[in-house]
Amino acid sequence: MTGDRLALAPRPSLAERLGLGRREVRGAFRGTRERAEPGTRVAVIGGGIAGTSAACVLAERGVEVVLVEKEPFLGGRLAAWSERLPDGQHFMMERAFPAFHRHYYNLRAILRRIDPELASLEALPDYPILGPDGTTDSFAGLPTTAPLNLISLFRRTPWLTLNDLRKIDGESFRAMLTFDPIRSYGELDDRSARDWLDRLALPPRAREMLFRVFSRSVFNREEAISAAEMISRLHFYFLGNPEGLRFDVLEEPTSDVLWKPMERYLARHGVELRMGVSATKIERDKIGATRVHLEDGSIIACDGAVLATCVPALRELVARSPDLHESAEFARSIDSLTTSAPFAVLRLFLDRPASPDRLPHVNVAGLGALDQITIFDRFEGESRRWARRHGGTVIQLQAVALAEGREERAVRNEMVSTLRAVYAELSDANVLHEVMMVRQDQPGFAPGSHATRPRVVTPYGNLVLAGDYVKLPFPTALMERAAASGLLAANQLLDRWDVRGEPVWSIPPRGFIASMRFAGSPGAT
Repeated sequence: MTGDRLALAPRPSLAERLGLGRREVRGAFRGTRERAEPGTRVAVIGGGIAGTSAACVLAERGVEVVLVEKEPFLGGRLAAWSERLPDGQHFMMERAFPAFHRHYYNLRAILRRIDPELASLEALPDYPILGPDGTTDSFAGLPTTAPLNLISLFRRTPWLTLNDLRKIDGESFRAMLTFDPIRSYGELDDRSARDWLDRLALPPRAREMLFRVFSRSVFNREEAISAAEMISRLHFYFLGNPEGLRFDVLEEPTSDVLWKPMERYLARHGVELRMGVSATKIERDKIGATRVHLEDGSIIACDGAVLATCVPALRELVARSPDLHESAEFARSIDSLTTSAPFAVLRLFLDRPASPDRLPHVNVAGLGALDQITIFDRFEGESRRWARRHGGTVIQLQAVALAEGREERAVRNEMVSTLRAVYAELSDANVLHEVMMVRQDQPGFAPGSHATRPRVVTPYGNLVLAGDYVKLPFPTALMERAAASGLLAANQLLDRWDVRGEPVWSIPPRGFIASMRFAGSPGAT
């Protein structure tokens, strides 16, 4: 670290000095040199958040990076692609509502490469939950320190009485407040989230309104989620989150303000972008030299590789790579990875606007399959321009944890019917255009899966993993997990060449009560 950087370092806040703020992960890198030797070459397989995060860190330190992405654009599961409206106009379609939470420290560090002031992000006022009969609950305005945030939420919600609180199971309740990355998974990973919530014994309405949003962040049903993973998400997003449940959204489609600028940034740093082509096999010789075979017949010879694909693509790539089966344990860990239940996304272009008092984004509980309603023209420029031209609105609906084999049209009709019921002003709105997709590629976190979940490091030294499925030694999830794993993957390779890596940040790794019992900081992979 240079003297200038030390001089500019902000004074730690009181929360940080008490261990309640963000903290740097110790041991995230160990190198001492600023740049790699000329000619050091790494292949990064996958152009989503994990892959581009790794590529940024490596290229900035002089590594020759070849980034391979099967789609003709960057973004992975956060990508946007062009669709055509009936009038011939193009719009950018996205498969998710990307919420950039304030405690996504590592993802925001990557975003600052292309947007130093994060000017493309716009704050949304709340993370509300809409229930039956128009009832709502909110996480806004709560304290950011446990257990005060949980106590305040319980006091404010109408779904819990003092008598209900007396009936809560003490052991299950303590498990929330004493989260520890090692102990909690050791004790609770074999149990399902449903079992843990059943034992917690909250009233059904309170459970639905207050806990559904966290189970849905795993894209699965409660019985298919590890109790430890559920508690980890509660800690990461709410109980241990020093920023509170606040988030920002992009003012334009991800393609315009994230991925096209990222493509230019990587190109300026010498990254060779091989898009529209898939990796088919990894070969390694006895001294560790690596060759990545692509489907167009070309081969990338490299000194290291980052596998940063989604779970289905990773399993297929490893299955096709006999050299990666030398470690039977590694091969089994990859083969044991699962995906969550299917989820559906429906983008609707309606001929009339939603009521002005509707929030841009709400989570939905107790209303069938529907999980989220997002009014894109309330914050995204492209959708806002369409809505102004047509006097309508652009709404995206999402349903996760769908039953296997459920008919797509039935899901679509249920989501639309629910929307019309809860947003009465849209009850007879005409659908001018719609785009629907059903996917099943989010990583699964089933009970008992933590023990065999692969880490960033592998038995092959110069081959590392990155993605939102990877086991990390501190609490994280979704886009932030992808970014953090990408940084750690790059750092692991840079350590081999004695090159200084990228700082990695975490929220407090343990629950507030656990932190009083166990001193320490999160380690590195």
